[in-house]
Order: sequence, then C-alpha cells, then structure tokens
Amino acid sequence: MAKNLNYQPNHLASALRSGKSKLVGVIVPRTNSNFFSSVIQNIEEVLNKEGYNIIITQSNESYKKECNNIDTLLFTQVDGIIASMANETVDLSYYEKIKSKGIPLILFDRGENDLNVDYVGIDDYNSSHIIVEHLVNQGCKRIAHIGGYKHTRIYNNRIRGYIDALKKHNLPLDDELLLECNLTIKDGRIKMEKLLSLDKIPDAVYVASDYAALGAQRVLKEKNINIPNDIAIVGFSNEPFTSMVTPTISSIEQHSEEIGKQAAYAFLEHAKKEVVKQTLTKRILDVKLLVRDSSNKKKN
Repeated sequence: MAKNLNYQPNHLASALRSGKSKLVGVIVPRTNSNFFSSVIQNIEEVLNKEGYNIIITQSNESYKKECNNIDTLLFTQVDGIIASMANETVDLSYYEKIKSKGIPLILFDRGENDLNVDYVGIDDYNSSHIIVEHLVNQGCKRIAHIGGYKHTRIYNNRIRGYIDALKKHNLPLDDELLLECNLTIKDGRIKMEKLLSLDKIPDAVYVASDYAALGAQRVLKEKNINIPNDIAIVGFSNEPFTSMVTPTISSIEQHSEEIGKQAAYAFLEHAKKEVVKQTLTKRILDVKLLVRDSSNKKKN
C-alpha cells in the first residue's frame, strides 16, 4: 500500500521520535580539493557500513557560510558533525553551539584546541621541519614560506615549525620571507611576485598548499626562472596534479584516506556509547615528503 500510494516517510518526524536520524553532517572548506574529497569519500564508506548517511556542506572558506551550514545541519537533526574549519573562522561560538546540544563534534585537519573535542590530523609542526631539512640538504640557504593565516591552528603550527627549523640550521629569518594568505592559485601567484620583488630573493619557497605552490610555479616559469636550480619549491597535500605538471612538485603526503576513516571511527565511538564519551580522541598521523623535480637540485 505504501508503494502504491508513493508514500515517503517524514525523516525529520522519524528522527524526533526515535532520537536518531542516522545522518552525519560533514563540513569542509571546499570540495574541489583532492584532499577533502578523499576525506569525504572515506568518511562515507565507513559510516555507510554502519547504516549512516552523510550530508556534505562546504564553507568556501567563509565564516558566515560555515555558520549557516551548522544551523542547517542542526535543523536536520544530524547525529553528529565532522568538520574542517574555514580560513576565516576565529569566533568558535557556533562550534560551541554544537557541543552545547550534546551532538558529537569531530574536527579534522583544521581544528582548535580551545574547543576540546575529538581531532584527527597530521603533525603540522614536524612537517615544516621535514621540508626545511630537505631544502637545506639541497643547498638552499634563503628559504621563504607562503603559509596560511596563523590564527588557524594548522597553519600556525606550520609557521612555528618553519621558524624553529630555520633557527636549528642557523638560517636567516626575515619577516619579508614569511607571507600569509588563503593559499589559492591566485594567492600563490601574488605572493611569489612579491618575493621576486625583494632586493634579495629566496632560493627556495615552502608553500603550505599545493594550489598556491602551483600558482607560484607558474610565475617562475613565465619569468624563465629555473626550478629548482634558481628557486626550489615544495608544496603541501600531494594533490594529483603535483605529479603531472612540469616540473613535478614536491609535496607532503597528508594521508587523506586514513584521516577520513579515523574521523568516522571517532564519531562511531560516540554513537555506540549510551552515555557521553568523556575521553577525547586525538589522532595525529605522521607525514611523508614526496621529493619531486621542483626541489630536487641534486638530481639536476
């Protein structure tokens, strides 16, 4: 009879009655990144096996849109939210709103310690040490960093790691070599142009995103600056295009598949407990630097 009448259950009413919607909200800064799309795919694979579906939203790095996404997911009665914060996000009140409602919140990649929630990510601080160490071994002595905004924890950790690694190797730390931006391709172009306008240009650039690294590389190629002999480049995230462009771009492997799975497992730990889980989950994964042509001076 239900089939004959084309009956569709009222999902919200069912969720209110049972207290479970079997829906999990996922918030990402953007979906057109291989890193975030891979994380989403692996979250979905794990949760689908447990009978959950996911609702995907993207902030486009906008704090206002992120807040709207949270409101929408709360209205939909999701059983939990897995999120990576927008670059613009400084005010954490909307994330506190999720916690106040007793809804499990798991942050991945970008998250703030002040929220005191489950977190899955990589060792961003040590990543910078690995990159600087590699560039030093290639003979680089004036290393610039195009990073994200330091109010975001992961980019702050990468900046701290970069600064400490320079000190470790007794290399100069010039304010003009440390630039912050949204790490888009356009930003990479703009910041690379700025570095090339300096009286003393860098001989290497560590970029906290492959997209910005691609923008920086395009500027160097347009100006016929040899990569890596004149200026070496290292990116971050191991986007697929890094192994396809010329020269190929060295990058940090962020283990997106494992981050997605671990974030889903963290939610399931909450979902399967009768009472609120008191012990927080902090999963920090090691990284690997994939050395390619853009920074391999010794190969050349």
